[in-house]
Amino acid sequence: MLYRPLGATGMNVSVLGFGGAEIGYQGADQDTVTRLLNEALDAGLNVIDTAECYRNSEELIGHAVSHRRGDFFLFTKVGHASGIDLPDWDPALIERSIDRSLQRLRTDRVDLVQLHSCDEGTLRRGAVVEALQRAKAAGKTRFIGYSGDSVAAEWAVRSGHFDTLQTSVSLADQEALELTLPTCVKKNIGVIAKRP
Repeated sequence: MLYRPLGATGMNVSVLGFGGAEIGYQGADQDTVTRLLNEALDAGLNVIDTAECYRNSEELIGHAVSHRRGDFFLFTKVGHASGIDLPDWDPALIERSIDRSLQRLRTDRVDLVQLHSCDEGTLRRGAVVEALQRAKAAGKTRFIGYSGDSVAAEWAVRSGHFDTLQTSVSLADQEALELTLPTCVKKNIGVIAKRP
């Protein structure tokens, strides 16, 4: 397995990570997820990324590998109500969602919490960023990031608030190559490729 530094975070991450969306959306059973994740960790993968809105993905991951918490970096994403009776992007929702994610993942902290594709206007108003900063100050996450694309991602990387950017980049989607990645390189912001 190859590893690379994730920006200025100090995390030396495997070039391949595990994205938790499909295990939730496809209704994977616990035995399959437990076997899959433990074999992936044994093979050297050290990044697991999920989100509060990926159905039961966080619970499946927590049950499967929480006993190996020191063996991998754990990332999640927030911003969508997903069963909490508050509007998307409400700062109180974000705080409650982080606490719920920690319970589901069976841990007292994650390595990265990311805003899950909120729009530029919401980012500029600042309340969602402040909610993540409070979680970081409380020790619930080590780092904060933005997951998204286009002009919102551009604003996020230029803002100076985020340690990482998770963005779409592939042969079919190359907008980030000019719009955001050069700024990430200049500012030493870690980049996570989604939808590769």
